[in-house]
Amino acid sequence: MSNLNIEFGKTKFKNPVITASGTFGFGREYNEIYDINLLGGISTKGITRERRDGNTGMRIYETASGIMNSVGLENPGVEGFVKDEIPFLESLDTKVIVNIGGACESDYLYAIKKVSKCNVDMIELNISCPNVKAGGMAFGIKTKDARQIVRKARNATDLPLVVKLSPNAEDIVAIARACEEEGADGISLVNTFKGLAIDINTRKPVFDNIYAGVSGPAIKPMALRMVNEVYKNVNIPIMGMGGIMNANDAIEFLMAGARCIQVGTANFINPKASLEIIKGIDMFLEKEGIKSLDEIIGII
Repeated sequence: MSNLNIEFGKTKFKNPVITASGTFGFGREYNEIYDINLLGGISTKGITRERRDGNTGMRIYETASGIMNSVGLENPGVEGFVKDEIPFLESLDTKVIVNIGGACESDYLYAIKKVSKCNVDMIELNISCPNVKAGGMAFGIKTKDARQIVRKARNATDLPLVVKLSPNAEDIVAIARACEEEGADGISLVNTFKGLAIDINTRKPVFDNIYAGVSGPAIKPMALRMVNEVYKNVNIPIMGMGGIMNANDAIEFLMAGARCIQVGTANFINPKASLEIIKGIDMFLEKEGIKSLDEIIGII
């Protein structure tokens, strides 16, 4: 294989392919299909202070060139996560990124402090979830709100901190800059776009929560553009995602400026998609005579 190692700030990944939060659980189920230690890393299902049952009604809905989801951050809560999931995650030989959400600042900080005591590699601060009524994306729309929560999160942990941004933000570049100024070690983007689906037979929205997150190939061109815009305006590294279905998609994100990529919707269609993407990137580097990923990152 080619040299797929990549440095993301001070964290070294064996390859740039990470599974996206909310699409991979905590890795157990996929580990029954293949050795997930082959991945560059995994980003866990979003963790909140308290256990959450998630949203009622429809949660996943297929749409043209993608899916819509309204899961609502269903998770065991940080205490349950530390007790039941951390032992498995700590046993893995891949980077573990814990995605953390919250309804208010104190919820975020409580969960961050608990997770920081565990043997994990990074925290992904989710200020971009469109499927909860409180918190979530509310922190990721306005630059001043994002700045405040990132500052407090930075003070609450010594772990590398990446901030997951929303494409629905008022100014994605301004928010990314604010995150960098407040000490974030990286930016993760983009989360799902906010969308609406209607059942014409019932004359009602498909989702009880009315609006839902759109992901998959349909959002790739917009996600790619946002990654490139942020890359041109910050000095911290970027994890790019949004409609990555194959190695070609992943390479586009690397060329746009991402140092790592996250695979989400593709995991539902093909459980081994991430492995195939790693192999495809390796084949591309070999074919093109590229010795390091650094040769193509941001090359456009």
